Amino acid sequence: MERAAVFDVDGTLVDTNHLHVTAWWEAFRQAGHDVVMHDIHRSVGLPGHDLIARLLGDDRDTGQDDAISAAHKTLYATYADRLPALPGAGRLLRALAGQGWTVVLATSASGGELAALRRAIDADDAIGATASSEDVDEGKPAPEPVERALELAGVPAERAVFVGDTVWDMEAATRAGVLGVALRCGGIPQRDLERAGAAAVYDDPADLLARLDDSPVARVGQGLDAARQGTRGPS
Repeated sequence: MERAAVFDVDGTLVDTNHLHVTAWWEAFRQAGHDVVMHDIHRSVGLPGHDLIARLLGDDRDTGQDDAISAAHKTLYATYADRLPALPGAGRLLRALAGQGWTVVLATSASGGELAALRRAIDADDAIGATASSEDVDEGKPAPEPVERALELAGVPAERAVFVGDTVWDMEAATRAGVLGVALRCGGIPQRDLERAGAAAVYDDPADLLARLDDSPVARVGQGLDAARQGTRGPS
């Protein structure tokens, strides 16, 4: 039977979360807002305007939102030609594709930003499809990005796994009825990822690849309930 391995990209396959934090911090500063980097980090993974709303509140001057978002995009783009893939990212995607999985990216990135991320991963031969921000109305933690990825793969939720690095990723997977596997390389604590629905937590793509045969991913074929009984990564 067909299986789909759906992946978040920022912080999961490419080491960009802290670059986004720095770019958002400067964008907020330019707009006259003093936002703590820790709070920005915990919000990375949300769509831009949702991130701004979470950090500045509903009583903010919403007329600044577009300018802040545009500043972030411009600042982050300065890193586009040197984005670093996380350890084992490309090898993990190729290993899954070689085992018959349809690999799909589900990301809030699009256009040139998405192209730069794919260059960093350097595994286009293993990627079957991409669900970008242009393909959905709502970003994570809404389930729509995961559901769209499943549509592209032609696979039902019980035959899929979603790998991400934030609580928003795990919440989106849970809402879509898909097994969620989390990676710590985005900087979010294991306990938070588990509370958000992660069935297992690993260090990074290389760690998941090394443990793949004993992971919940390997047991998706046995059904969602069986997969959720899989071993967790080390604390």
